[in-house]
Amino acid sequence: MSRGRAWITRHIPHQDGMCLLDEVMAWDGETITCATRTHLDPANPLRARGLLPAVSGIEYAAQSMALHGALLAGHATAPGYLASVRDVRLHVDRLDDLPGALRVRSRRLSGDEVTILYQFDLDAQERALLSGRAAVVLDVGRLRNRVI
Repeated sequence: MSRGRAWITRHIPHQDGMCLLDEVMAWDGETITCATRTHLDPANPLRARGLLPAVSGIEYAAQSMALHGALLAGHATAPGYLASVRDVRLHVDRLDDLPGALRVRSRRLSGDEVTILYQFDLDAQERALLSGRAAVVLDVGRLRNRVI
């Protein structure tokens, strides 16, 4: 079932222009696929000198992960924290010059109630834009108590 922007803004802490996703297209227990055209908005807050660098796609992916958590929980969740990104591969320099919608996909690789590891990728019209992995911390207090 598709979820639109109004639903999205009720379920993540990002509001107004910082809410970067327009629609949840599909999701299940492991994956989420979202769509957006906010990369075309001249007022996008991630633009620098009028351009939207490809690395900004990491924030798009992070928001999809937050939405995945809200969908799994059935309600808005406490904010998670992006702890690290790894193996990021940029296939383009910028996002603002790509016509049409961006597709943002995140897949949960592992996790528990404290941390989650996701793989993510963005594409536009089947053209790979960027990919990588991200670690999300859900409960900082409990993380401090873990023996590493």
